[in-house]
Amino acid sequence: MFVKQLYTGCLSEAAYYIESEGEVAIVDPLRDIDAYLQMAEERKAKIKYIFETHFHADFVSGHIDLAKATGATIIYGPNTVTNFPVHVADDGEVFQLGKLTIEVMHTPGHTLESTCYLLKDESGKDYAVFTGDTLFVGDVGRPDLAQKANELTMQDLAGMMFESIQQKIMPLADDVIVYPAHGPGSSCGKNLGPNTFSTIGVQKESNYALQQESKDDFVKAVTEGLAAPPNYFPINAKINREGYESLDSVMERGLTALDIPAFKVLVKDPELIILDTRKATTFSKGFVPGSLSIGLEGRFAEWAGSLLPFDKKMVLVTDPGMERESITRLARVGFDKIEGYLEGGFEAWKAAGETVDLVIDVEADEMLMDIPFDDHMVIMDVRKETEFADGHVKDAVNVPLNTLTDPGMMANIDDTDNVYVHCAGGYRSVIAASMLKRQGIHNIRNVLGGWGEIKKLEKFEIEKNVAALN
Repeated sequence: MFVKQLYTGCLSEAAYYIESEGEVAIVDPLRDIDAYLQMAEERKAKIKYIFETHFHADFVSGHIDLAKATGATIIYGPNTVTNFPVHVADDGEVFQLGKLTIEVMHTPGHTLESTCYLLKDESGKDYAVFTGDTLFVGDVGRPDLAQKANELTMQDLAGMMFESIQQKIMPLADDVIVYPAHGPGSSCGKNLGPNTFSTIGVQKESNYALQQESKDDFVKAVTEGLAAPPNYFPINAKINREGYESLDSVMERGLTALDIPAFKVLVKDPELIILDTRKATTFSKGFVPGSLSIGLEGRFAEWAGSLLPFDKKMVLVTDPGMERESITRLARVGFDKIEGYLEGGFEAWKAAGETVDLVIDVEADEMLMDIPFDDHMVIMDVRKETEFADGHVKDAVNVPLNTLTDPGMMANIDDTDNVYVHCAGGYRSVIAASMLKRQGIHNIRNVLGGWGEIKKLEKFEIEKNVAALN
């Protein structure tokens, strides 16, 4: 028996490779399938099954492309309806994989089709359970993603999840390994723990959700304090249910090298998105006017999905050699309309004498010195509301980054305002600055190091009450 977790940190996503006697099952694959194919080839094994725990909302699965490449069967749990061929398994159905067996455990709650898969070893002993978004390390899946289409409330789904956990998860032995679909940082739960796998015993002792004795207590515990899901979640879930264009086609189109004249023709379209994936600190020093910055060094795909429109065409500006990586990460969350990239990147644009823009960077102490003398200063904190509430500069306004997509938010900024933008460390603030610039607001300063540097300065007056720009 060979089991390997393939973890993608920028999405907090875990896929799994299971092998026995030359037969392989993949659980919850990403859209870029080369890693699974390569591993099977290196181990001289054949991919037989593709198990999906549910219709993922935070990434596009590789199920369709992987099935086409290998002939493997895509397996979903009960209550699944798709636009492509799958095997809809019954609760309790067992699949043979070499000398191993994999048992279907239908666990509705996160979504109606949510299913866990129980792996049994060569002797028939329960070895591991692949829990998808039903059970995480330290948390459970959010129960607010499926109710609109089915007229179910968040409380209804949470109640289903309680029953699923009590009937299917809690009876498992303490030494059974828990392999979830996500780890820390994922928006698929409230507050996932720091590890990417655990055991049933540890979770019974430490997971707040598994310690709730009544359904009412469980429903209250898992629904209280649940932030709104990212806007792209329903889009990705729909793509996973209905199908998508092959990644090879997306990649071929996206890897079109655009010289400067061709690039300039495309960007005449005001609806087209120029996405710059270079590091935030590099972007601020110079960029193609109108570009949006989302650097590959952060939670790139998640922010792209949350902030960018899926129905608009896109061209890329990247560090040379990072074109394929940028396209892959965008495709993971469903962006298919990538028309090419600027050949030679920003440096070629600059060398050709084309117009450039920049974001003025300032140190935290520079902002401190400006406060008493600038009646038009607006300190814009783009961290999450919970981060802001835990401590912020006196009189700062909280505009969480994801809310900057609201056109009405821009209307609250006057032409005479001097906007100092900061986040926790500098990544999100550069994204925000690029969004503001694209909307014609240019009197922007980015505070280097963000809150991490600001709070080191004793002269800043710190508050913990929430202010908002409205």
